[in-house]
Amino acid sequence: MLHGPAAMGEPWPPQPQQQQQQRLPGLGNASEPPAWPSAAAAGPGTAAPGGGAAAAGSVSPWDIALCATGTAVAGENALVLAVLFYTPSLRAPMFLLIGSLALADLLAGLGLVANFAVRYLLRPPSEAAELAAAGLLLAAFSASVCSLLAITVDRYLSLYNALTYHSERTLGFTCAMVLLMWLLCLGVGLLPLLGWNCLRDQSSCSILRPVTKDNAAVLAVTFLLLFALMMQLYLQICKIAFRHAQQIAVQHQFIATAQATSTRKGLSTLSLILGTFALCWIPFAIYSLVADSSYPAVYTYSLALPATCNSLINPIIYAFRNPDIQKSLWLACCGCIPSTFSSRPRTSSDV
Repeated sequence: MLHGPAAMGEPWPPQPQQQQQQRLPGLGNASEPPAWPSAAAAGPGTAAPGGGAAAAGSVSPWDIALCATGTAVAGENALVLAVLFYTPSLRAPMFLLIGSLALADLLAGLGLVANFAVRYLLRPPSEAAELAAAGLLLAAFSASVCSLLAITVDRYLSLYNALTYHSERTLGFTCAMVLLMWLLCLGVGLLPLLGWNCLRDQSSCSILRPVTKDNAAVLAVTFLLLFALMMQLYLQICKIAFRHAQQIAVQHQFIATAQATSTRKGLSTLSLILGTFALCWIPFAIYSLVADSSYPAVYTYSLALPATCNSLINPIIYAFRNPDIQKSLWLACCGCIPSTFSSRPRTSSDV
């Protein structure tokens, strides 16, 4: 027996496409853009609603690059920490500061990996996990910049008070200063978890969600001020080193070739330090002041990636160029020390 329109001699209405559209209103037409932006359209640290890009099976190449960079950063700085920890002779305050920098960069690398995992692997998405990953990155990079400033101050004081600084400076005092610095940076990292975020007001987001535009501006200005202080200190270091070289030349009544070479090497080292730091961080800091979440994400990624690479370069500049750490690495890897180390004089540019 027929029922419905067929019983009255009327044809059945065409339904398949119409009913499919009624059952799947969120998908729309295949020719229309998706409802949620892909990972390439979201800022770093942004998880698209409902799983976002990961749910659609799309992983941003920029996020893969950041995760790979974080993995390399973590591995490299873990090696530095292992050398410092297992070498009893590397217990001077200078190496404590290098260890603080390596620990900060290690946590920064782990934070990049954790941010990738929270964004693409964690199901269901968790706001607490997103805020924790953002807080870890804030704390780690803040500690990295502060450790660089502490190393700069240490170098300046060691030259300015060359006769008394090493006798006055104690390991306990350096530990206390490093601990105070880390507590301050941990406080910065806790800000997103304590409500200083833009998850409830998307219009207030900066280029780095969930950090607000105001907080990002404060962090950027603080960073620029710290960089200006570092540059001023390094300029003073150059003046002091040049004056010391002149005094040695006058005392010996001739130009000391070795000392002149050491001075040039020191100047090249300082240029390398400031140039690398400026190229990696200054563009990103300035962009954080003028941009917000409405700007194309490709700009944020292209500036954030060099900033994270600074943590990859730090061990090369501050740790692996140090002759004492080089000796420990040779002993750990080969069980011997090259003969060049025994005859090589120690200069101020080595540290």
